Amino acid sequence: MSNAIYATLARQQGLMQEMQVVSNNLANSSTTGYKTDKAIFAEYLVASGPGELSLSMGALAGHSFEMEQGGLNVTGGQFDLAVQGDGFFSVETPQGTRLTRAGHFQLSSEGTLIDTIGNNVLGAGGGPINIPPEARQVSISGDGTISVDGEQLEQIGIVTADGTLMRDSNTYFSAPGGFRNATDFSVVQGALEQSNVSPVLEVARMIEVQRAYEAGQTLLEREDQRIGQLISTVRER
Repeated sequence: MSNAIYATLARQQGLMQEMQVVSNNLANSSTTGYKTDKAIFAEYLVASGPGELSLSMGALAGHSFEMEQGGLNVTGGQFDLAVQGDGFFSVETPQGTRLTRAGHFQLSSEGTLIDTIGNNVLGAGGGPINIPPEARQVSISGDGTISVDGEQLEQIGIVTADGTLMRDSNTYFSAPGGFRNATDFSVVQGALEQSNVSPVLEVARMIEVQRAYEAGQTLLEREDQRIGQLISTVRER
């Protein structure tokens, strides 16, 4: 197989991976707390053979996330919370503690604050948050302090990652380097943070990737025809 085909196939694979990232962004343009994903590609060298120049190719090396604040959607929900500034809510999942900006919470039948799939929302001390069943009014201040009928009860844990974040699911992140309590934030009760995806930019990127993929496909077809013609010419001799 020619070097041109090797290089183009690597490019096509990268474009397919980029298209998957863009498609996922578009699919989550209305998902609460979703952060735009960007694919990061790296160059690597492949040996072409003894005495020949190496071949430069590319591959997906990782992901980066645009952490800019999404818009606030005011819902009025008592346990709908949004973080303004730095920081994430922390929830306890079967895989361990995960960080999220999706603050659509509710109470379990036992009175524990949970997310939409039943994971416990963690307090500043790292434990679950329990709301008394007889509570009539629950208010949450900017620093995350929960007051029940005028009495302070608990503080919601708002944390920030030490090091890089890894996406665990669409709205959940893991922090391999650990995390610590955040300081520069404000909790807004009765609101949810919207996705920070720009559909217009993502559609434009999708068109760009699609055209690049089509150009690569054309190149592969022409290279295949060139090799076929070369083989036919050699055989006729």
